[in-house]
Amino acid sequence: MKKLLYCVYVLFSLKDKLFYIGYTTNLHERLTSHIHGSSKATEPRRPFTLLFCEYYLSIHDATRREKYFKTTSGKKTLRLMLRDSLTSLIK
Repeated sequence: MKKLLYCVYVLFSLKDKLFYIGYTTNLHERLTSHIHGSSKATEPRRPFTLLFCEYYLSIHDATRREKYFKTTSGKKTLRLMLRDSLTSLIK
């Protein structure tokens, strides 16, 4: 039996220079919906680039991580972890 993997992902809006954080079981499908504007939450903030993703076996672990990344300290952690990538995108 194949187990689902839960992906926590971080997108970076090239328009407003902010993160979008979410989780999914199908990263390709979810990214496609963000890129094509099918997601009402992100449609006005396009274009996006995928900065980061982590996979989890447990939905509880994935949602806990997603919620952490949405906090002030979580966003600070992301900025530190991804500082080189962010620097190259903001130039």
